Amino acid sequence: MIPATLSYRRASSVDEALGMLAEHGEDAKLLAGGHSLLPLMKLRLAAPEVVVDIGRIEELRYVRTEGDVVAIGAMTRHHDLHTDGVAGREVPLVAHVAGEVGDPQVRHRGTIGGSLAHGDPAADLPAAVLACDATLVARGPDGAREIPAAEFFAGLFTTALGPDEILTEIRVPRAADRGWGFEKFTRRRFDWSIVGVAVLGGSPTQPAVGLVNMGEAPIRATAVERALAAGATPAEAAEHAAEGTSPPDEPHASAGYRRHLATVLTARALERAAGGSPAGL
Repeated sequence: MIPATLSYRRASSVDEALGMLAEHGEDAKLLAGGHSLLPLMKLRLAAPEVVVDIGRIEELRYVRTEGDVVAIGAMTRHHDLHTDGVAGREVPLVAHVAGEVGDPQVRHRGTIGGSLAHGDPAADLPAAVLACDATLVARGPDGAREIPAAEFFAGLFTTALGPDEILTEIRVPRAADRGWGFEKFTRRRFDWSIVGVAVLGGSPTQPAVGLVNMGEAPIRATAVERALAAGATPAEAAEHAAEGTSPPDEPHASAGYRRHLATVLTARALERAAGGSPAGL
């Protein structure tokens, strides 16, 4: 299907993009890598009057250490994040998950900021930043503000970003000394996850577990985390993976099937994070 008629604007800086958003208000949508917005536009599920292209803002494309965190520019492409030496060493869970997104074409064009701002519960990276307790930085007309990842994802395709704000940076605590695990199940290699699990291991805190496609928003598996804190083994804790979730019920993957997958994949990811062998079916 052909998208509706629109105006295209390209921003060369964050300030210029913010000015365009202020000028056009709710009629404008931001375009980063395009792999979230463009499919919706083709299906007429989104019909912005103005598209503001921020994909070429170089000031938002970086990975660097800043004290106890790794700062990742929102326009950093998945491939660049996956192959970055700093990210691979200091925040390996996020770097690995970036390499699991879609196919090579998507990874060379899509951006971490675009994926997170889209708020899709079936996307992999939101679960990773949740497990890492990342902080997301947004800029708007009143300046910058920091949003904990746990407060960023508000619902289906809904985030804490205001219509006049731009996600500019993701700040991930350095975790070079912590184990991690990531597991997902798809129908085909490059499909969206039916279920996915991201785990950041237990030193210096208890393991943190993020879930993919187990609710209307990306969520933490808090019941698993509580079980681990109480002394449960990974296999025992994984039995709680579906508690408090509301997975979609679809012809190709029922809610019950997804709950079973969440248990199996959580056990595997926890074992990997602990340095053990993945748990079997």
